[in-house]
Amino acid sequence: MLRAFSTAATGMAAQQMMVDVTANNLANINTTGFKRSQIAFHDLFYVKMRESGTEVSSGIKSPSGVEVGSGVHAVSTLKVFTTGELVNTGRPLDIAITGDGLFQVSMPDGSIKYTRDGSLQKGANGELVTTTGYLIEPAITIPTDAVAVNIGKDGGVNVTTASGTQSVIGTIQLARFPNPSGLSSEGDNLLAETEASGTPTTGTAGENGFGTIQAGFLEKSNVQMITELVNLITAQRAYEVSSRTIRAGDEMLRKAIQIARF
Repeated sequence: MLRAFSTAATGMAAQQMMVDVTANNLANINTTGFKRSQIAFHDLFYVKMRESGTEVSSGIKSPSGVEVGSGVHAVSTLKVFTTGELVNTGRPLDIAITGDGLFQVSMPDGSIKYTRDGSLQKGANGELVTTTGYLIEPAITIPTDAVAVNIGKDGGVNVTTASGTQSVIGTIQLARFPNPSGLSSEGDNLLAETEASGTPTTGTAGENGFGTIQAGFLEKSNVQMITELVNLITAQRAYEVSSRTIRAGDEMLRKAIQIARF
């Protein structure tokens, strides 16, 4: 009887985590370039009271065994890298990736992080930075006399000066990973490399399998509200059923105690 209590408790804890993950997805439904998380569960250790194939009588073997599980636990929360909807902003420094790839961001400590958020801005000295102020990698600085900036599908940053001169001052490179779901979420729309993600490959947009860059667009979150609400309802109902299992076990134990009194 006590096994049912602990087993149901693992189910309640698992569904609570499901609600937490779903809540984070919904909270970031309007976060540029956000990728929804998906939680995976595994069943726990099984108590085997009789193995399959055990001889139950002379020459007769049981076609199945008797085993009771110990519940469930969460094993991973992975990022789902489907492309979000592209929204036309008309702003020349807003860029989105159509296809595979991540923008590279240089951190103050010299490390490189990655993002799908392409809402770029100009820093105090004309350098291209994220909305948080981190430099993109490789660094690109827009001249002070530039009157127009155009970013091509290959990531080339073209500027036009007041004198009418046009030139390419740099190229925004992309990176991709063997297992992007293994990237670590760092906040500020940034992802970090891990052993699970593998080593990044960098290249030019539109070449060697990399997606192209669309200037004047931003990629919305890939969170689907209907899907998340269905997940939320499912988790809530599963939580309720697990709690009822505990109540049922408690009632059975109470009745057993009452019988023992007579």
